[in-house]
Amino acid sequence: MRALVVFESMFGNTQTIAKAVAAGLTPHLDVELLEVSTAPSEIGTDVGLVVVGGPTHAFGMTRASTRADAAKQATEGLVSKGDGIREWLAGLRLPRHVHVAAFDTKVSKPKLPGSAAHAAHRQLRKLGGDAAAKAETFYVEGTTGPLAEGETERARRWGEQLAAKLG
Repeated sequence: MRALVVFESMFGNTQTIAKAVAAGLTPHLDVELLEVSTAPSEIGTDVGLVVVGGPTHAFGMTRASTRADAAKQATEGLVSKGDGIREWLAGLRLPRHVHVAAFDTKVSKPKLPGSAAHAAHRQLRKLGGDAAAKAETFYVEGTTGPLAEGETERARRWGEQLAAKLG
């Protein structure tokens, strides 16, 4: 079974999590890791799992305005420079019964509302995807990072758990 892990990342934290998720999937599935600008708008029937991840901005998936704000904070440029997962999902076509999962990165404040992963997960389900897991959040210490301790390993384990659920 093939899996696609599609990510949007501003400062590299979500990219690191996406790589870890892909590493957890790789022993069990043929995995392709794609930055959102290189992801196809139509997923082939040979793909059995689509995992989508992005940062939480202003309580949800990024928008052009929140990406522009992130660009002002970036000291080394942005990883994802164009459209984000919101725009990609708006034009996405999924095959019937493909398994889907979503994750996000978000500042590690316990009561901070909103989730890009929940919004992406809902959109994937509306497109006909079958949920392989609940939306998952991985935490960063500040707006630009770094990732909170242990989050990369937790993301790898989450990828392993996804693969195990798919058999």
